[in-house]
Formats: sequence, C-alpha cells, structure tokens
Amino acid sequence: MDYQELYQSKLTTPQEAVQVVRSGDWVDYGWCTGTADLLDKALADRYEELTDVKLRGGIIFRKPAVMSVPDAASHFTWNSWHMSGIERKMVAEGGCFYAPIRYSELPRYYRENVEPIRAAFFQVAPMDSQGWFSFGPNASHMAAMCQRAEYIFVEVNRNMPRCLGGIENGIHISQVTGIVEGDSPELGQLGSAPASEVDKAVAQLIVEQIPNGACLQLGIGGMPNAVGSLIAQSDLKDLGVHTEMYVDAFVDIAMAGKITGRNKALDRGRQVYAFGAGTQKLYDYLNDNPECMSTPVDYTNDARVIAQLDNFISINNAVDVDLFGQVNAESAGTRHISGAGGQLDFVMGAYLSKGGKSFICCSSTMKAKDGTLRSRIRPTLTEGSIVTDTRANTHYLVTEYGMVNLKGASTWERAEKIISIAHPDFREELIQAAEQMHIWRRSNK
Repeated sequence: MDYQELYQSKLTTPQEAVQVVRSGDWVDYGWCTGTADLLDKALADRYEELTDVKLRGGIIFRKPAVMSVPDAASHFTWNSWHMSGIERKMVAEGGCFYAPIRYSELPRYYRENVEPIRAAFFQVAPMDSQGWFSFGPNASHMAAMCQRAEYIFVEVNRNMPRCLGGIENGIHISQVTGIVEGDSPELGQLGSAPASEVDKAVAQLIVEQIPNGACLQLGIGGMPNAVGSLIAQSDLKDLGVHTEMYVDAFVDIAMAGKITGRNKALDRGRQVYAFGAGTQKLYDYLNDNPECMSTPVDYTNDARVIAQLDNFISINNAVDVDLFGQVNAESAGTRHISGAGGQLDFVMGAYLSKGGKSFICCSSTMKAKDGTLRSRIRPTLTEGSIVTDTRANTHYLVTEYGMVNLKGASTWERAEKIISIAHPDFREELIQAAEQMHIWRRSNK
C-alpha cells in the first residue's frame, strides 16, 4: 500500500472535519499534550448552530476554544478525567465537570461503559514509513477511545515526539477518517517549582528507604520531584521505572546514569509509562528513545503487573490526611483540584510487590488565603473531601517531621503515629480531637 498516497487522499481542513459533529454528540479531544487544537477552534466557530455537545479530555494546558464562546455552557460541556489548573477554573465558570475514575480502568470504561463517541479529535506525531501515527507521550487510553469513535480526525504536530512502545501507542492511517495539518504548536510545558526546605526534608526521609535495583513510580508535584533530584545525586544504582506519568525527574535520574532497569522482572531495560508531560527536555528525551516504553494505562497501573516488580517504590502527594489514615489527594472539601488518577493503583500494587513500599507525602501545614497556618493532618477530612486512598490501603505517611508505617496499626496506634508527624503547634488539639473520637489512649503520652 502506498501510505503517502493514502495520506494525501485523507487530508482535510479543520472546518470540513468538524461538520460531522451534531447537537447532542459526544466528542473526545484526546489527552494532555495531545489535546485537539485546530479542530477545537473550528468546532468553536460552529457554536451558534450546536447545543449540548459533550466534550471529553483531561490535563489540558490551555482553555479550549469551545469553552470561550458566548454562553458556552448552553452549547458545550467539558468532561475531564483528570483536572489541570485550567479545568479547575472552568468548573467555577460553569459547563465543566469531573468524571471520577480509577485510572487503570479507563480503557475498559471506553470499551464497555461510556456513551458511543461521534468523533475523536486529537494531535499525533507525523506518520512513519509504515503508516503509523504515534500518540506521542499520551498512550494512556487512546487506543480504546479510538475503538469507540465513529469518526477519527488527527492533527499532525511536528513538535510531538514519536514515542515507542509497541502496545497501543499509536494509530494506523487505515483507521483514520481524516488528517489535518497546521502550524504545529509547541507542546504544553509543565515545569515544577524549586524544591522547598520542607520538600527536601521529606525527600531525604524517602530516599533513605530506596534500595539499589528498586523500581520507581513518581507522582507529579514538588515533593516527588525533590525525591527525583536527590536520587539523581545519590549513590543508588540499577533503578527501574514503571510509572503512570513520566516527569522531568526521571530524565534527570536517567542522565545521571542511575536507571538501567536490569533488575526488572517485566520489561527489563525499559522505562514504562502511560503518559508524560514536563519541559522540553522531557519531550526531547522521549522522542524515538527505545529505552522508554509507551503503553496504555491498563498495563502500567494494573496492580497485578506492579506486584511482579520487586522492590517497587511508589511516591505520591496528598492534599490532607486524617487521623484514621484516610488520604485526600484530589479536593479541598467539595472544591475539586485534580482527580483520583492512579494513586490508589500504585498504593495497592506497591504493597503487593516483594519489598515494595508506597509513600504518601505532604507538608505538615499549609497557609490559608488569610495567611493563617493550617494543619494538613486533620481529625477527619473536611466535609465533602474525597477519600483517594482508604485507611486500609495507606502504607507510609511522610511529612518533614518524620515517617510512619500504618500497616497493621489499630485506630489508636494510627492516631498516635500520625500525630507524631504533625506540626508541633497542632499536636495537642489533634490529641484532644482523637480523645473525643475514642481513638486515643492516655498511655500514649
């Protein structure tokens, strides 16, 4: 088959492509750095003739054009699998909603549970000589989504890295309805703030627990990145990577010569990930790199797969934690912040791993808008807060004041341990609250 000839025959304009969308349809915009751009703008231009078009995506780097049209919520609804800061603002504006998930199950949701998709619009890397478009660093659930789409239109972005893997990491031109070319916008950049002294203190406690040959999963945020920086400067060696999100810290660790993956029971020598986002150095590193393996999230986040990787180390953030050991990593009361993602997948998978450990880390305090200091360790989670990790699943909790293991601990033992790593200014009131909840023993003091 002459793939170039087929390519030319499928070229179309964004304006022609979006004509397939009707009022009431579901339209998928892809994921993260692969979110539709030209097709989004063309669809926005049709807003006056469309109502109740339901769009889906997540971790976006810019506000979709469809959500900036007059009276947007009357025409379009944005549904997010995992929210970025932009999507949080869109919730307040109206017309944007979160779709709760256990991230490892997302491909199955598409194949079995979600409404049929009228059209899929998303960005891809340029076609290779065999007719394949790489999803870039966005394999995640994209193949499953494409299976449910009636029409598939891809936007070719020359800045999208070609990410290798071999497992549902791209789409063949024969499956594509149409191809759109344009100016190839730069990929969204996801930098991280410099590590604070608190971040460094937490990171130091965790790095001391990591053995040579461990397999790493890092979440997004200052603390996981601080851990990555310390690992890059450490004497650790022969580390492996099996993670949901590939972040800049992995590039730093790899460039420091710490990653070989030679001890992995699965995918030996490969750094496995479901999606990636960061600075340009990350996109450059992932491009055409056979050491990095792009795979769907129902593989990376499957606890049964994670369990087969010895000494699995999972490191993630929390918004707040209560005295029972319940972890909220996605909301501030009823105000949504991010999403469940795959944190629980890795918390469970790491504990199933021989020698595995999962670490939930956070600063002991945070500053409220009025400048007052508030404890992230609370008697109970704020009303409306989401339990991301149940008390039965939480393994290690870490703040700048220490690290505690909650596995096997009764309620009073948990309260004692958790209060011991709270900020000293809040410990007495936490003890009083624990007494009122009947999870405190006088002998603890």
